Amino acid sequence: MSDIIIRRPHGKTHAEARAAAEHMAAELKEEFALNYAWHGDVLHFKRTGLSGQLTLDSREVALDIRLGFLLSALKSTIEREIHRFFDENFPTGSG
Repeated sequence: MSDIIIRRPHGKTHAEARAAAEHMAAELKEEFALNYAWHGDVLHFKRTGLSGQLTLDSREVALDIRLGFLLSALKSTIEREIHRFFDENFPTGSG
């Protein structure tokens, strides 16, 4: 198992941050067949070989992903793609 952990300040209101997270999750669902569901301010997601959660608070978005054996070989590619999604949905210095 391999983990990817990303923390980023979001500089958004709670509603804006949640909308950005929802948009990001919808894009990931479409592109990577990811299933997801909200439980409070935590978005849980899963697909074969990958699971994790995205947590929102008033200042920060936190992403924790666990990669299965086969996807761990693609960790750097997956992490680069996640940073691209974060750059689009939670740009540094937004707000």
